[in-house]
Parts: sequence; structure tokens; C-alpha cells
Amino acid sequence: MPRPQGFTYEQHSDGIATITHHGRGATTLRGPRAAQFLAEVETAPDPQLVMARWTGNYRRGNERTARDHPRNRPGATPRDRR
Repeated sequence: MPRPQGFTYEQHSDGIATITHHGRGATTLRGPRAAQFLAEVETAPDPQLVMARWTGNYRRGNERTARDHPRNRPGATPRDRR
């Protein structure tokens, strides 16, 4: 699985943290969640992984397998979904 990349974050003076991915806004954290994120990202050995986790933008490696399963195909009947 490739390592996450392209994440950046900004810490604003009013306690808000904004995470972007390739220049596009991914999430905005406020209050205690922003403080928790900032503490974690500043001490992490891989800040890219931390930002990917906080934004929910990370892959688990099984998306293609799940997409090809019969119950996930378009037009699947209830019997296929068992």
C-alpha cells in the first residue's frame, strides 16, 4: 500500500486547524479536536499518515476486491446479498 502524500495543514490563531490535500480543503478542526490533532501531528514520525487518518482519506487495500464481489455489483438481487 503506498504511503499517503500531498497533505498539508495550517494552524490559525483562533485555534482552528485546516487540513488540505493537494491544495484542496479536506477538513477543518476546531476546539479540542484541533488541539488533539496538532499535538499528534507535531510528535508523529509520519505526519502524512496522521493527516490521512484524520481526514478519512486513506485506503485499506480491499476496495477493488469488494467492488468485484457479486453482492456489490449493480443489479444484484437480495439473494446475491446473502
